[in-house]
Amino acid sequence: MKNFALLGSVAAAALVWAAPVWAQEIDRENGEGDPLIEGLYDPAATVPEGNILVNASRAAGYTLASSYTGSALVITADQLEDRQTRDIADVLRDVPGVAVAGVAGQTQIRLRGSEANHVLVLVDGIEVSDPFAGEFDVGTLQAEPGARIEVLRGPQSALYGSDAIGGVVAYNSGSGRSVPGFSARLEGGTQGTVNGAARYGAFGDSWDAALSAVVVSTDGQPNARGGTRDIGRDSYTLAGKGSIAVGDTLTLRTATRFIRTEGQSNDSDFDTTSPTFGFIIDSPGTGFTNEAVYALVGARLDTLNGRWIHDFSVQIADVNRETFSPFGTSSASEGDRVKASYVSAFTIAQEHNLTFAADYEVEGFRNAFAGSGGFTGRREIEQVGLVGEYRYEGEALDLSAAIRHDFNDLFRDATTFRVGAGYRITEGTRLRAAGGSGVKNPGFFELYGFVDGRFIGNAALRPEKSKGWEVGLDQNLGDSAKVAVTYFDSTLDGEIFTTFPPPNFIATPANRTTESRQRGVEVSLAAQLSDQWSLDAAYSYLKARENGVEEVRRPKHIASAALTWEAPDDAASATLVVRHNGATPDVAFSDPSFVPVRVQLDDYTLVNFNARVKLTDSLAAFARVENLLGEEYEQVFSFVSPGRSAAVGVEARF
Repeated sequence: MKNFALLGSVAAAALVWAAPVWAQEIDRENGEGDPLIEGLYDPAATVPEGNILVNASRAAGYTLASSYTGSALVITADQLEDRQTRDIADVLRDVPGVAVAGVAGQTQIRLRGSEANHVLVLVDGIEVSDPFAGEFDVGTLQAEPGARIEVLRGPQSALYGSDAIGGVVAYNSGSGRSVPGFSARLEGGTQGTVNGAARYGAFGDSWDAALSAVVVSTDGQPNARGGTRDIGRDSYTLAGKGSIAVGDTLTLRTATRFIRTEGQSNDSDFDTTSPTFGFIIDSPGTGFTNEAVYALVGARLDTLNGRWIHDFSVQIADVNRETFSPFGTSSASEGDRVKASYVSAFTIAQEHNLTFAADYEVEGFRNAFAGSGGFTGRREIEQVGLVGEYRYEGEALDLSAAIRHDFNDLFRDATTFRVGAGYRITEGTRLRAAGGSGVKNPGFFELYGFVDGRFIGNAALRPEKSKGWEVGLDQNLGDSAKVAVTYFDSTLDGEIFTTFPPPNFIATPANRTTESRQRGVEVSLAAQLSDQWSLDAAYSYLKARENGVEEVRRPKHIASAALTWEAPDDAASATLVVRHNGATPDVAFSDPSFVPVRVQLDDYTLVNFNARVKLTDSLAAFARVENLLGEEYEQVFSFVSPGRSAAVGVEARF
């Protein structure tokens, strides 16, 4: 693939700079010196990283996962490293309640049976969804050294507004204070794959800064049934973040990110006389380019000795997407977002926390392809949201409540809520329950999209609304293991779906008049089996139906397990990851009328294995095999997913 020379130069230069010690490595077991994000908590605190939630509240601080009244899971920086995670979408399969389905140019995540555009994705506090498409392509998010992930399951619209019906996925890169020094990795593998990353973090008494770059290039593998055309891609990520204290009470911060992905893809066979009509076939000259720029600037003012915090931020997102065929551009879109937020958080006697937040957001979008035959002018949606939140964290009892009202210029105003409670029956047993509502506004493509002869938007769409509840049990198993079990039940009203009305049967969206219901069970286990062995496991059961019909791309059963061995003094490590995806319903457009036909995708199990050995104090070598058993499977109808692949590489830190 092109740009290989650039990748090699950047990563090789990074390794040359390696020094003989792993200087200032963070003790993540105790959390010392690891403020995670923008110095939001005391660096001297000894709180395990996996027990901190930065995004579970709108307050400008953090929440202990052990006091959170909902369902949450943290994937720590160590876990990302142990599993040699490169694409964030892969490790999200290890979170209960999360379903992942990806093809070239679009990887979707669903939480608790929700739609992909019902999941709010935050990267360093920035909303990264494409305002045009209404969702984020999580396949463009590459893992950086020192990053961590939070997944909040269940409706979060009371805190974040539209897009958070299913929950929130928050990716936080490491700050210069939490992960100081220089680190780099370079690997090569099958299918002409090269992956390189470099990062530098630094800090002083009143400031910290970090800069990172990730480059991925692969020739890929065929993704059409019986196809021979390799589907490759190149992906580039540049990111930076930093903060500076101005005096004793004011802190300024910033975060920026640039992502560009260009790759090949295949199209469906549109020849109604062909035996492969509606199937994905080799389509030479077909591909895509996605480019996005994100930025955030903010200021935090501490008053009353830190008991009253004021936080103001402005963020932007600018996303451009284009697909092309041998005949030129086949689609193009532009989406942008400007969001300003003010948060005022007040702590009363430590246990009681009151928060007020105000959001002003403008989303703009444009169909940039005149050849579609549709409207190519710019349209905007403006929204103002007001949030009130209360949290009580006691020794045995935890309470939370939030309410939000959104003023919309295009849709009816919406009010959403969330309440929760947790109670520690014993030191190792905790019951929790939560309930809330969510809302999702229609996106530009649903409202105004137009593809001549194939799709017509519907400007009369109304927002989707949901209500749900959950009850859970967190149980410690001795001093080294913990299991969490949750039952959830939610109902979606006005679900937007694609219909094919007569007489032309051209696809167009509409709101359903029936309800969609999602319910299920989630189980997670985290166990330290011994000084050298640890196990993380998850299982989800989901029953998602719309008017009695099983909804597509939502497996009934999902399970995963990651077993990690670490040698004393971190001299070596190895991890075995097993991920199972149950049989999944999908739709196929294999009927000449273009009315979808229901199909069933087979279940599959993926086995990944990796190992790492420390060569010197500053260098390590690693290797991994993904899809070790060579499983043949499809995540989306007639798109064949990648087969076995392997990679070897080196990494350096100082």
